[in-house]
Amino acid sequence: MNDFNFRVGGAAGQGVQTIGYVLAKTLARGNLSIHLSQDYESRIRGGHNFTDIRVSEEPLYGSTERVDLLIALNGETLERHQAALSNKGVAIFDAESSGREVEKPYEFNVPFERIAVETAENKIFSNTVATGAALSLVGYDLDFLREVLIETFKVKSIKVAEDNIKAAEAGYRYVEKNFKGETALKLKPVNGQRRMLINGNEALSLGALAAGCKFMSGYPMTPSTGILQYLMDQHIIAEQGEDEIAAINMAIGAGFTGVRSMVATSGGGFSLMVEALGLSAMTETPIVIVVGQRPGPATGFPTRTAQSELEFVMHAAQGEFARAVLAPRDAEDVFYLISKAFNIAERYQIPVIVLTDQFLADSYWTIPPFDFSAIQIDRGALLTEAEAEKIKDYARYRFTESGISPRALPGYKDVLVVADSDEHTEQGHITESADIRVKMVDKRVWKTRGLEKEFTPISYGPEDAKTVLLGWGSTYGAIREAVDRLNQKRIGVRMVHLNAIWPFPAEAVQDALEGSEKRVIVEGNATAQLARVIRSETGVEMTVKILKYDGRPITADYVVRKFEEAAQ
Repeated sequence: MNDFNFRVGGAAGQGVQTIGYVLAKTLARGNLSIHLSQDYESRIRGGHNFTDIRVSEEPLYGSTERVDLLIALNGETLERHQAALSNKGVAIFDAESSGREVEKPYEFNVPFERIAVETAENKIFSNTVATGAALSLVGYDLDFLREVLIETFKVKSIKVAEDNIKAAEAGYRYVEKNFKGETALKLKPVNGQRRMLINGNEALSLGALAAGCKFMSGYPMTPSTGILQYLMDQHIIAEQGEDEIAAINMAIGAGFTGVRSMVATSGGGFSLMVEALGLSAMTETPIVIVVGQRPGPATGFPTRTAQSELEFVMHAAQGEFARAVLAPRDAEDVFYLISKAFNIAERYQIPVIVLTDQFLADSYWTIPPFDFSAIQIDRGALLTEAEAEKIKDYARYRFTESGISPRALPGYKDVLVVADSDEHTEQGHITESADIRVKMVDKRVWKTRGLEKEFTPISYGPEDAKTVLLGWGSTYGAIREAVDRLNQKRIGVRMVHLNAIWPFPAEAVQDALEGSEKRVIVEGNATAQLARVIRSETGVEMTVKILKYDGRPITADYVVRKFEEAAQ
């Protein structure tokens, strides 16, 4: 009871994402833990999309490959996914509209379209009929679904909301009346604290707002577009530039005037931003850059997921300068980590890159309400106008022991702020001096000394385990669950996981790996990029590499399977 996975599949335009979100929200109302992940093609109509809604009484950290209840909105979905059904799995589909008869004992016909037309006078409500039918199969309270349908569709009109409720009730009753078999799948609400259902992009946006972000720019590009869309509805300036080059320069301009600013893009867009990344470094202007990874090169797999841009963002742009690279684990982590990104950007006056990916951006988790009191805003060496006026012969790029110069803002009375993209003196004027050049390079390169000590890897599992699974970013949930499952099989393993990669926390990673005999790297790329970083920074080699680069997320099922194959 209360531990299985729904899969909703159909063509783009059939409301697969809508039904998935409605179903997840309905289950969350019963205080169940939810993880929702989406697989969709880059097409407005047609193609094949599906959404997984995993539900449990215990906390969920990632998705699963197993399907327990398949909701097939077309015949293609049934053919594609029936092999993934568990031993007790059930599939529901519309035999009348799909032209496919019931052939297997686990298949159940629900005439979605006919019921939709009879109850709501439009076959567009077929997906809502399917939602009601699915909840009836698992015996879940229909009242929760009624609440969610009203909230979801009343923005269109009360009639649309009421028609959806009629369709859902009809699907629910049809299953009650016609399904004679017993299903092992049962879902019941549980007592507990209400939790948010939120995806990675939404959590990142809220974290940016809590951190004091006042300006956001971007150019629509999956999977980061949702950040721009979300913040456009909030009380900050969110600007869609004519291209990615304009977007990052807007954010740098805002940051130069003292506004906490952010730009969001994906790998292809970041490629266009690289020259301006160097401008941020040369002018020592703080900026936060969100890079939502997807498979490349070029357009690649635009709606899929990957972890293939780690080394790219670590080394992008001409010249040498300090930057920070963070990689949040999930929706809860990204909320708090993005606020740290803004603090680091201003404290060290550098660009900070936050690496997400399509899986993190589009997946939903049920998590406790955010603790806004935990968000501390640190603006570093930012001077007030009164403080700046007291400094005789103010120099924006003053040499200091830390490499971080007191920062005045343009427009302060009697304070001249000069910036230049060429090499410059302490006062910001162009120079050809070799001596000043060396000092400025050292200042920009080494100003983040000590930053790596602010972040430490997470360790999970038996401390004495000699086998370690390592990962970064959104692999956290899959690796954590894999550790639990392998330990249940009496295979002693533990996890070491990073959400901050550059400057690399070499000492902390070496301490975390101490005593390990087998080190297994888990990454969503073809070349084990983190493994190379670890080797170059610590000299430690990985024993086994579990890599996935087909555009689909890494699951615990995949990690366990590949781990056991490598052990044979």
